[in-house]
Amino acid sequence: MGTVVHNSSEVYTSDSEKGFAINHSTPPEVDAGAKFVLVSKGSWLHCGYHLTTSIVAPALLTLPFSFTLLGWIGGLLWLTLAGLTTFYSYNLLSVVLEHHAHLGRRQLRFRDMARDIIGPGWAKYYVGPLQFVICFGTVIGGPLVGGKSLKFIYILYNPEGTMKLYQFIIICGVITLILAQLPSFHSLRHINLISLILCVLYATCITVGSIYIGHSKNAPPRHYSVRGSEVDKLFGVFNGISIIATTYASGIIPEIQATLAPPVKGKMLKGLCVCYSVIATTYFNVAISGYWAFGNEANPTILANFFRGTKPLLPKWFFLMTNIFILLQVMGMTAVYLQPTNELFETTFGDPKMGQFSIRNVVPRVLLRSLSVAAATVLAAMLPFFADIMSLFGAFGCIPLDFILPMVLYNMTFKPSKHSIMFWVNSLITVASSILVVIGGIASIRQIVHDAKTYNLFADM
Repeated sequence: MGTVVHNSSEVYTSDSEKGFAINHSTPPEVDAGAKFVLVSKGSWLHCGYHLTTSIVAPALLTLPFSFTLLGWIGGLLWLTLAGLTTFYSYNLLSVVLEHHAHLGRRQLRFRDMARDIIGPGWAKYYVGPLQFVICFGTVIGGPLVGGKSLKFIYILYNPEGTMKLYQFIIICGVITLILAQLPSFHSLRHINLISLILCVLYATCITVGSIYIGHSKNAPPRHYSVRGSEVDKLFGVFNGISIIATTYASGIIPEIQATLAPPVKGKMLKGLCVCYSVIATTYFNVAISGYWAFGNEANPTILANFFRGTKPLLPKWFFLMTNIFILLQVMGMTAVYLQPTNELFETTFGDPKMGQFSIRNVVPRVLLRSLSVAAATVLAAMLPFFADIMSLFGAFGCIPLDFILPMVLYNMTFKPSKHSIMFWVNSLITVASSILVVIGGIASIRQIVHDAKTYNLFADM
């Protein structure tokens, strides 16, 4: 695992109140994944860049649509509550990681935490696979979102063009393949700073564009009632909850904290403050301005509302600029979510006794990372309706990893008194989130079944 513990004598840290026992007598062998990909050299600012890129993404463009399912009160309430809950949740994860690092056993991966705290079976058969599916699903979504932005720019300036969506997805896949070769998570720090700036820029563009259209003579009629039958409204509420939960999802908090140079105490909280200051200025602006401007006519991606039929309601340069910002930022986000996959490849096939850039390690690294990105790109081209699938991932994947597991890991590590507020807050979040997993999953599957009737493989959407 992770970092070497320099203890000369056998020492056990065992505390029945903490619920774990760690043997420090034999330093764990550093595997290639920890040594090469999760190298711990970053500052709290770098951590803030990584966190922002992992959370703030083009998925925020779906927030006005989620309000059409929840209404003003429900949308604002859940957007705020989900933000507070995830900030609290991610901070709990950070505290648990800091605690174990203080005891001499720094956990660098989500599966390391699960193995040490709730058991190796949970790590191997639940947390590890679940995280892999979420991360690889995001890597599939990256070229897809980038390809749609690239195609949008192409059609904007060449309406009679014959290029298909899958061709643009392949172009974005090639860019992703190049970024995938960056050796470590830490090496993305400058890219992620640019990504942070880009997400603020395109969120600002969307906000300004929505306000402008809402006040213009082309402003559409606005209605804020939740549409549909009672059953549709009920399922819509849980679908909207899943959408918002997914926009706050990360799923790689331990891996991000692993990039911090020791000592790690307090650094993650500073990084979270950087990230959530960006969230506060992007999520709420886009959600409120988009829903205000278009009401219950807000589309799943708010940019689609900036057209009346095929006629753009704003100048072409606005769409060009906004889509370039989205395209570049989503490439950075995809590179971030490649890191757990890259780390797994390095752990399995790399040799930590050889140099990071030795032929022995470079050849399998380039080959496996390239194959991984190629597979994701093919799936993105095949499944251009992947947004519906990501809603399902949000219900079954993001909510367990980001809303439930942090509470469980904290309670099992520190054993707070059953009479304490923290115990009951953690338990309440766990139970409520578990209910959301089931109902949100059913709502997402229902939506996929409904939309699948109009979808085709390799569709030019």
